[in-house]
Amino acid sequence: MTDVTSDTELIPAPRGVVAGSGAVRLSAHSQLYAGDGTEGVGNWLRTVLQQATGLSLHEGRELDDACDDGIGLQLDDALGPEEYRLVSDSNGVFIEGGSPAGVFWGAQTLRQLLGPGAYRRAPLDRDRTWSVPHLTIQDSPRFPWRGLMLDVARHFMPKEGVLRYLDLMAAHKLNVFHFHLTDDQGWRVQIKRYPKLTEIGSWRARTKFGHRASPLWDDRPHGGYYTQDDIREIVAYAAERHITVVPEIDVPGHSQAAIAAYPELGNTDVIATNSLSVWDNWGINPNVLAPTDNTLRFYEGVFEELLELFPSEFIHVGGDECLKDQWKQSATAQARIAELGLADEDELQSWFIGHFDKWLSARGRRLVGWDEILEGGLAEGAVVSSWRGYEGGITAARAGHDVVMCPEQHVYLDWRQAPGEDEPVPIAHVRTLEDVYRFEPVPEQLSEAEARHVLGTQANVWTEVMEDHARVDYQTFPRLAAFAEVAWSALPAPAERDFADFERRMTAHYPRLDALGVAYRPPTGPLPWQRRPGVLGRPKDGPPPNA
Repeated sequence: MTDVTSDTELIPAPRGVVAGSGAVRLSAHSQLYAGDGTEGVGNWLRTVLQQATGLSLHEGRELDDACDDGIGLQLDDALGPEEYRLVSDSNGVFIEGGSPAGVFWGAQTLRQLLGPGAYRRAPLDRDRTWSVPHLTIQDSPRFPWRGLMLDVARHFMPKEGVLRYLDLMAAHKLNVFHFHLTDDQGWRVQIKRYPKLTEIGSWRARTKFGHRASPLWDDRPHGGYYTQDDIREIVAYAAERHITVVPEIDVPGHSQAAIAAYPELGNTDVIATNSLSVWDNWGINPNVLAPTDNTLRFYEGVFEELLELFPSEFIHVGGDECLKDQWKQSATAQARIAELGLADEDELQSWFIGHFDKWLSARGRRLVGWDEILEGGLAEGAVVSSWRGYEGGITAARAGHDVVMCPEQHVYLDWRQAPGEDEPVPIAHVRTLEDVYRFEPVPEQLSEAEARHVLGTQANVWTEVMEDHARVDYQTFPRLAAFAEVAWSALPAPAERDFADFERRMTAHYPRLDALGVAYRPPTGPLPWQRRPGVLGRPKDGPPPNA
């Protein structure tokens, strides 16, 4: 009989671990007790462990049923909302949490303690013994917003791939999934009152392969979308894993797919919008929404259906990279500026975003937008996703607005991971695993009171040069593991962080990723099939500007 040794090299690092002596060995007689409020976590844990170990983990009716070689789950209202305590000793394994979410994060830690085999979907050896070392772990997250943004507009990811990424997020204790559903290159969510958004807007005729300066094209049509039932399934699957799904519908820029479907949404007095198709290239697109009452009513209809699908308090409206050339040329836009008494096109965008801030607030939701929504004045209740550096987040926090820190210089995972010609489709500056590990979400310029407006942090995965899930895996991992520790753990200042210790723990984490089927970038560099020779990127030399 083979004894599977437990793995105490945990990622993200817990707040405190006290080692004991001995181990709890799970067996065919082991039971799993789930106390009131933890039944969902118990069902999840029983399912994944039965798949991986072959052990049934019979349902315990009392906490004492988990004694000796079992697992007990229960709530403890003395703990914080996502805080947990895991105790493994001669009485068994007990996980207590301040909420079901806390218990769930403790269950994720238990899975790591069981070793990489606990991430398999079928047991490799039914005669193995599964053990958990005797120890006590006290743990809680640093931030309530620990996010991953996935762009499915540039390259569509089928539903099964999205569900897989929710599992990968949960394994790393990330709890906000920012779902980038619309852009110039595709509209990915079914809106029943506007069927052309998916009939026309979800497919493009061809796709640029590589950076927009690349001469290469993939001439196959590309696209896809999620039905409303798909969305309900994704949201429910996320909720079971204590992940909030924040949808993004990008306005007023990044909207050519919508305009291709409904040309009246564009600036018809400037260009022939009925000649536009879903965009097949990358970059910042000049075709933006017209600031008309018709456009506002149209998107109110979109958001009405969206709110029925997504229970999240937060709804993201984009607001980034809205070129205003068409508004400057449009008599309709200029008349709207004059009618509202606005100073310029920046204030017109602010008015546009402000309309939806009030609209969402009236329905009990909160608007989130990229930091361009600061230009022309920030809507009263808006939350800022600070992506162009720290500056937008600092400005917003000092003005009393909540902030999610996701500066591109640190946590844009489409940026290249190393120098050298073997790095596939290299984009922007080099951001290594260590660079991400030394990212600090809270700017030192903020006072203690201002810093409380930093809800947390988020890593962003833009998929212009990621044509399939293997490319997404390569760009996202292993750097997402480092980011997860930054978001969860109470780390020292960036220069004082023990990256050597993190690398050591990663040697235990790579086999977990292997078991999960993640096509990560190996520490030694890309494997031959991960390279994209001859596909043009846009590398930039030196460190990124610290904005």
